[in-house]
Amino acid sequence: MNNLLKGSTGDWEIVIGIEIHAQIISESKLFSGSSTIFGSEHNTQVSFVDAGMPGMLPVINSICVEQAVKTGLGLNAKINNFSIFDRKNYFYPDLPQGYQISQFDQPIVGEGKVLIDLEGNIEKEVRIERLHLEQDAGKSLHDQHPSYSFVDLNRSGVALMEIVSMPDMSSSEEAQAYVKKIRNIMKYLRTCDGNMDEGSLRADINVSVRKPGDDLGTRCEIKNVNSIKFIGQAIEYEAKRQIKLIEDGELIKQQTRLFDPKKGQTRSMRSKEEAHDYRYFPDPDLLPLTFTDEFVENIRKTLPELPDIRRRRFVDDFNLSPYDASILVSERETADYFEIASEGVNSKLVCNWIVGELFSFLNKVNKTIDQSPITPQNLGKLINLIDDGTITGRIAKDIFEIMTESGDDPISIVDSNNMRQVSDEGEIEKIIDSIIELNPDQVKALEDKPNLMGWFVGQVMKETQGRANPQKVNDILNSKLLK
Repeated sequence: MNNLLKGSTGDWEIVIGIEIHAQIISESKLFSGSSTIFGSEHNTQVSFVDAGMPGMLPVINSICVEQAVKTGLGLNAKINNFSIFDRKNYFYPDLPQGYQISQFDQPIVGEGKVLIDLEGNIEKEVRIERLHLEQDAGKSLHDQHPSYSFVDLNRSGVALMEIVSMPDMSSSEEAQAYVKKIRNIMKYLRTCDGNMDEGSLRADINVSVRKPGDDLGTRCEIKNVNSIKFIGQAIEYEAKRQIKLIEDGELIKQQTRLFDPKKGQTRSMRSKEEAHDYRYFPDPDLLPLTFTDEFVENIRKTLPELPDIRRRRFVDDFNLSPYDASILVSERETADYFEIASEGVNSKLVCNWIVGELFSFLNKVNKTIDQSPITPQNLGKLINLIDDGTITGRIAKDIFEIMTESGDDPISIVDSNNMRQVSDEGEIEKIIDSIIELNPDQVKALEDKPNLMGWFVGQVMKETQGRANPQKVNDILNSKLLK
C-alpha cells in the first residue's frame, strides 16, 4: 500500500505513533473510593485524596490493576509482575497535588502487538511499546463565566491506562484503524467503554514526516483528539503543514499542538516536554506493585474470545467473507447478536439483514444493537420464514417494519395479517390469466418490448399484495407469454 504524500520536492512519508488514554471501567478511582459516574454535578465525586489535601495517602484500587493486566493480555503483551508508581511533576490548575501519579520506566505492561485491518483484506502489525497506569487530572471550565475559569475535580484521580504504540503507522487510515482496534479489544474485554464523546478514550497523535528511507523527522504531538474522524483530519493537516515548512526551508519545532475541528487545523499549544522536564521519581507513598504468575493466569482464564479469533471463526464456521466478518465483530454486542440469530438459520442471510435493514433502522432511531426492539431470536425466525418460502423477501421487509414498532414474534405477525406466500400454482395461474385477459395491448407490445415482462410480474404482485412466489410467477408468465 502506497502511503506517500506528494510535496513540491517529491514524495514524503508520514510516521505516526499514538498514545491512547483509556478510562478504566471501575466503580471507584485509582487511589480513592470516590465514584467514577459520568455526568455528575461538578465537584461532587472528590475525596480528600483527589483534592490533594495534605497528609492524604493514596491506596491502590485492585480492580484497576486487574483491568490493566486483562487489557495487556488482550494486546498480546508482556505482563510485568513488578512495577513502580512514579510522580510526574507539572503544575496546572486542575492538578491539585502538583503532580500526577503515573508509571515511567517500570510499567505494569510491556511490549505487545495488535493487527489492524485495512482495505483490500490487508492486515498490518502495530507494535505496542507499553501500557501503564496513571490517574487522570481534573477539568478546567472556561465557558462558565466571562472573567474566571472554574475547575471540576470529579475526574481527578480517575484510573487511566495509557497505551503507547511504536511509530509503526504511516497514514491517517492506519492510525484510525489502530485506534478502532484498540477500542474494540477493550470493549470486548470490558476494561474501557470506549465512549470518546464522554472522554473515556482520547488519543495523543505523534506525527513526523521524512523522505522515504531517511531518519525519523522531528515530531509534533496533537493532544486529546476525541473522535476517529478527527484523528484522520488532524494527521492529514499536520503532515501537510510539516512538509510545507520543510520545503520552504524552515525547521520543525518539537511541540504540543491542539486540533481545531471547526477549522480542520492544528495549532501550537506549547513546546514539547521531555521526560526530564517532569522530574519523575518513585512515589514515596506507594509500594511497588507486585503480583504472581498465578494472578495473571487466573485473569487470562476470564478473557472472552477476542475480535481477531472471532472473525476467523465466523469465516470458517459461518462461511462469511472476511469483510462481513470484520463488520460483525467490530462490536462485541453485534457479534453476540449475530451468533444468537444464526442458530439453525441461514447465517449469510442473517448477516445481510443485520448489516442492511437492522443497522439502517438503528442508525435512524439512534439506538445500539442491544437496544433493538427486534431480538436476535426473532430476527432468526424472520430469516427462517424467508428461507423456507413461507414469506417473500418483499413481505419480509413489511414484517420487519412491524417488528421494529411492536417487537412481536414474526410468525404471529404473518398469521394475524395473512402474509404467507402464495405458492399454489393453480391460484397464481388464475390471477395471471385474468391479467392477460384484461391487458391485450400489453401482451401484444411484449413481442417488441421484452422488458414489459416486469410489468406483468408487478401486476401479479400487486394483486397478491406481494405474497406470490416470485419464481412461480416468472415460470408461469414465461410459459404463457413467451411461446
